Amino acid sequence: MSLRYQINVRIVLTSLIILIFGGMIAIWQARLSVKTELDSSLNLAAQLIQLNFPTDSQRGAVDVDAWLPRFVSLEQTRHLTIQLKQPTGEIVNFAATATPANNTLPPQWFVAMLSAQATQLEQGFTDSDGKRVSLIILANPIDEISEAWQESRVFFATLVIMTAITFLAVNLLFSKTIKAITVIVEALKAIEQGNYQQKLPDFATQEYDSIAKAINHTADVLDATHNENKALTLHTLQIQEEERQHLAKELHDELGQSLTAIKVMAATTKNDKANTGQIADTIISICDHLITVVRSMMRNLHPLVLTELGLKASLEDLLNHWSQRHPELSLTLNCPDAVDKLEHKITIQVFRVVQECLTNIVRHAQAVEATVSLEMPSEKMLRLDITDNGQGCTLTETKKGFGLLAIRERIKSLDGELNTQTARQQGMKITATIPLT
Repeated sequence: MSLRYQINVRIVLTSLIILIFGGMIAIWQARLSVKTELDSSLNLAAQLIQLNFPTDSQRGAVDVDAWLPRFVSLEQTRHLTIQLKQPTGEIVNFAATATPANNTLPPQWFVAMLSAQATQLEQGFTDSDGKRVSLIILANPIDEISEAWQESRVFFATLVIMTAITFLAVNLLFSKTIKAITVIVEALKAIEQGNYQQKLPDFATQEYDSIAKAINHTADVLDATHNENKALTLHTLQIQEEERQHLAKELHDELGQSLTAIKVMAATTKNDKANTGQIADTIISICDHLITVVRSMMRNLHPLVLTELGLKASLEDLLNHWSQRHPELSLTLNCPDAVDKLEHKITIQVFRVVQECLTNIVRHAQAVEATVSLEMPSEKMLRLDITDNGQGCTLTETKKGFGLLAIRERIKSLDGELNTQTARQQGMKITATIPLT
């Protein structure tokens, strides 16, 4: 069911309710008005009769032929039917039944609803011929009912016109509204398909304009995020290829050459004059070198100590490794033993974040001190702080590289939040909060 249909149905129902209650009130008011008018006319007629007609105790007679036509012609008697009753019982009408001025009679149901019980006034007197006659005055509401009918028709016609105007105004408004909604929906469909360059125009209606600006802002954010993810993916693939090339080079240069040397020395031992002791020492030395190379390669691929000893020991080993390679950099680790009980998916990401941060500090910060702090303010939250006293940078510059972007994606994958504080010559502080549930 469309919104336009729902609104139109509600307008119709509201108009019908107004019509019913308005009609009931109008009929009630018209009935009171008719009754009041008729009672007023009868009271006036009674007063006129008492003033002009002599009673039985008064002498004299009334000239009916001269007085009665003038009485009937009064404006105040237009709602009355006046009859003269002769001594013989004959009824003479001096005022015909009133009819509306426009000759339009109201319907019978309307007349029946507004008509009250007919009231009449009878006054006896003696005419100029000495005959005893009676003047009968009956209330005739047809003219007043006709006026009420005309007013009711105007009221109902006005209500119908107002309803039609309301329908027209609502439908015009909905046409404009639906047009705006259609534009918004089409833009959302385009954004859903990845067309983040789709922009909504400015709308005259404030609410639609606010929605359009919000959607345009969302599209800009999605476009920026999409470009960052695309660049990060390409960077990740590039790093993967570089790591594969490095591994291939290591295997070729270290393992290949060492194995070839071992093979040659093993073949030399077949000669009776070969110095087997010296050859054995050389092979042992080459094997020790190979073990060192393999361990280094395994540490780069995956820190086994992380699985065997936990996160704290892995971080201590990582910081010791960086301290040995860069003795000018003082590294400090603050880490509770409770982090060893964290899930593996959290520990590996935290380890990689610290590893990436230390790499950035060594490459770009030119710092002499750096601190890695892990704490658990509660059982449901892990906080990681990494600070250095290096040269720092602006927040705009942090968005150009892939290091912080990769760190942000790692924290985001754990439903965490990352906050970066940095400024020129004021170092950098990276804070990550990670939920544990």
